[in-house]
Amino acid sequence: MTNINYAEKYEVQIDERFKLASVTESAVNRNYNFDGVNKITVYSVETAPLNDYNRESESNRYGTAKELGNAVQSLTLTQDKSFTFTIDKGNYENSVLASSAGNALQRQLDEVVTPAIDKYRINVMAENAGTVIKQTITDDNAYQSFITASVVLIENKVPAENRIAFVSPAFYMLMKSDRHFTGYGDKLNDVAVTGSIAKIDGIDIIVVPSDYLPEKTNFIITHPIATVSPVKLAEYKTHDNPPGISGWLCEGRIYYDAFVLDNKKKAIVISKS
Repeated sequence: MTNINYAEKYEVQIDERFKLASVTESAVNRNYNFDGVNKITVYSVETAPLNDYNRESESNRYGTAKELGNAVQSLTLTQDKSFTFTIDKGNYENSVLASSAGNALQRQLDEVVTPAIDKYRINVMAENAGTVIKQTITDDNAYQSFITASVVLIENKVPAENRIAFVSPAFYMLMKSDRHFTGYGDKLNDVAVTGSIAKIDGIDIIVVPSDYLPEKTNFIITHPIATVSPVKLAEYKTHDNPPGISGWLCEGRIYYDAFVLDNKKKAIVISKS
């Protein structure tokens, strides 16, 4: 049975739950077009090796020609989610307008839809990371552990600009306690004044709740070029007095997915404890 709290003496302000804006929008791209389809095919093409040019050869001075092959990756949307709820007009009046349909719909997006998409994207990145590093991190080696992972991206020729790290609260705490990172000068003062770590090694740091990350994850470093995350449909409706209901019916549907491109997996490094 649904619990409705009827108002006796009331306050205009609602006791709202905490919510987060999307933390993954800056870490994904929508460079591929899914208009009119739920599946696309992405090709990657091989390259040819460099040869020594042979001036003395009667033919094939450039070397033996190689037919370029290609690989195929199919991206099919799988996440087709929905929600629905009602607000009875009698309950609406008796709760002193606390459950307005518009506010309730926005609350649903903030507290349910956005976190679900963020968690899904981060898990896709984690499952398809090109490098998995096992690390036991303490407050004496947190900085070194992060740099070790960052260097992997350098070796993999991942662009230095726009790298992003999703870090666990536990790792964030250890990093703030690691003197190798804070030192005794300006960096320590910055952390003391702002209370946060904005960047490490030029990488934007986003601290996320533990349940956003797979179990035993210290952090994930990624680049937006690695993960394609289309939102093909995002539709939210409020029906006023629909048949059979005195009040409002709210419905929502979101059709989305996330994919790590085969040739971009090396742009993702995950540190696991």
